[in-house]
Amino acid sequence: MLVPTGRREDSELDKLKIGVIGYGNMGTGHVANLMAGKVEEMELTAVCDIAPARREAAKAAYPGLAVFETAEELYDSGLCDTVLIAVPHYKHPPLAIEAFRHGLNVITEKPAGVYTKQVQEMNEVAERSGKVFGIMYNQRTNPVYQKVRDMIQRGDLGHIKRITWIITDWYRSQAYHDSSTWRSTWREEGGGALINQNPHQLDLWQWMFGMPDRIFAKASFGKYYDIEVEDDVMAYFEYDNGTTGEYITSTGEAPGTNRLEIACDMGKVVVEGNKLTFFRNRVSEREFNRDNKAPFGRPECWECNVPADFSGGAQHVGILRNFAAAVLHGTPLLARGEEGILGLTISNAIHLSAWTNETVDVKNFPHDRYYELLQEKIAGSTKVKKAAQVVADTKGTY
Repeated sequence: MLVPTGRREDSELDKLKIGVIGYGNMGTGHVANLMAGKVEEMELTAVCDIAPARREAAKAAYPGLAVFETAEELYDSGLCDTVLIAVPHYKHPPLAIEAFRHGLNVITEKPAGVYTKQVQEMNEVAERSGKVFGIMYNQRTNPVYQKVRDMIQRGDLGHIKRITWIITDWYRSQAYHDSSTWRSTWREEGGGALINQNPHQLDLWQWMFGMPDRIFAKASFGKYYDIEVEDDVMAYFEYDNGTTGEYITSTGEAPGTNRLEIACDMGKVVVEGNKLTFFRNRVSEREFNRDNKAPFGRPECWECNVPADFSGGAQHVGILRNFAAAVLHGTPLLARGEEGILGLTISNAIHLSAWTNETVDVKNFPHDRYYELLQEKIAGSTKVKKAAQVVADTKGTY
């Protein structure tokens, strides 16, 4: 699907003029890549951050670069046709909406937002704007997951019976949670492991396997750390076609595990330890079962090491290059911004199930109910007073 390029003159540009909103942990990395010329069809023209220290740091690092205090000033400057939003999660949708209203193309960092209701509004404004909208799902550039997705779409696996992803190598110490006042709170971050560490995996899950139809989950909140959000999660996914899934994640395990296992009619695929292995049945298990007469018979299975590039791919630079090509040349986007709501819906559904002990209907996700319960979490936050006392610090990331 080709993405509309918005203004006709976009296709006549040699380079996109991009502004970065937020000169924090992610923003500084994006700025460095752009200033190093790693994205050939983009030119960094402006940065903004409401924290004085960060603005001064940007000016010192890149003399001559336009540096603004607010996103509104950057939008009004006329220096940019595109913006990259790299600020705390709650701010992604409102800043994107305002950018679209200023006629700008938008790339937002992950996650798309904290709750689906605000992301729905962002997607509606993006569609009306006619501008190009992307999201920094840089793991979609990873050749390993591209290979797995291709194997699935080609039908190499047959029917998928079960998916298990154990992703517990996100270890974060108490010092990490204490490193910024916006971290690990309902009020400022909107969640824990799911909203911070896991958006890429939840996106990859739906990108490779499609959206689950139902989710039941258990989660622990502050199990390992002095935080109020989730740091340990076990979720069970159901699909109408009979596929089931298990998603296990934690920030409290060391050294942790990253293992993706896909049980299918044609055998089993395992991604772990820089290795992609297809334990391939010579014939489909269902076909073997239909014809087999031996009580302990089983299909002949070959262990196949699937060639794959484990370098990680082009990552953030790859997403930016693809975005520039989409605007300038009509190249399909690898990560459409509107798709950010999919992984977020999975994340919200896991939260909702853990809060209510109910199975959540993903296809008919109760956006309003989730929003209401999230507001209750925010209102009952044990860190509300602390957060209110350091507003300047919590906002000083863009």
